[in-house]
Amino acid sequence: MRLAFLGTPDFAVTCLAALVEAGHEIAAVYSQPPAPRGRGHDLKPSAVHAFAAARGIEVRNPVSMRDPAEIAAFQALKLDAAVVVAFGQILPAAVLDAPRLGSFNLHASLLPRWRGAAPIQRAIMAGDPVTGVQVMRMTEGLDEGPVLASTTLRIDALDTAGSLHDRLAVAGAALLAETLVEIAAGRAAATPQAADGATYAKKIRPKEARLNWTRPAAEVDGKIRGLSPFPGAWFEFLGDKGPIRVKALLSRVEGGHGAPGTVLDDQLLIACGDGAVRLLKVQREGKGPQEAEVFLRGFPLAAGRVLS
Repeated sequence: MRLAFLGTPDFAVTCLAALVEAGHEIAAVYSQPPAPRGRGHDLKPSAVHAFAAARGIEVRNPVSMRDPAEIAAFQALKLDAAVVVAFGQILPAAVLDAPRLGSFNLHASLLPRWRGAAPIQRAIMAGDPVTGVQVMRMTEGLDEGPVLASTTLRIDALDTAGSLHDRLAVAGAALLAETLVEIAAGRAAATPQAADGATYAKKIRPKEARLNWTRPAAEVDGKIRGLSPFPGAWFEFLGDKGPIRVKALLSRVEGGHGAPGTVLDDQLLIACGDGAVRLLKVQREGKGPQEAEVFLRGFPLAAGRVLS
């Protein structure tokens, strides 16, 4: 089919690659404008933009898809379908209805649970046992369209947002390619989302990243894994030259009792409001990620220390 692809982050790259591999004609790729990235804050293209440009696919970076000129340019593409994967803008009806067969979105949750911007992180943070990817026909509402296809994945005890992201991206790319075949053949059946059970995956805010050891261990563990690798849930402890900030990147819930924030042994078992978490991977400010045992060689945190 003749397609437009609208997406921005790494998650969407896997899907775009699958559509190119399947032989679809990608008339244009839409992605968010280049943004400041890295320590130098230089303007850099998104992951989708870079992937498409490297393969000679036309890339467009509209500030707003509601601009009448952008709508006209999109309509002029004469598309069979549009595919949207984590694009980052709400699309108006004039855009959604322009392709001959309609516009379709791949979303990383089991709708109506976790509509919105951060479904992978929120599912882990909430302690969900399963999640998935779904292809839906797009409507003007936020992730409210009828579902055409689904794949369910288990969330494992040591899954982070990063590891779950990668598994969902692979599953989603396959599901999207399969569903487009069904759409082209007129065999794809759309099922309305359930009226009840909708939750919203709000964008992750920096203020959420600080760990609160007074919370139950399961909640602390979910935050650590749900915010790993980015932005990273963090805590501080007092070093020889002042406070040292550390990101906790991987953990597991274990038994243990003590005042919240207290180190319970010499292997980073930390007491929480109810139970304890063992930190398995951490990252000191300005350094790379380290396994806990490597970190402890430079910063031994003996039992009895209290983390802020």
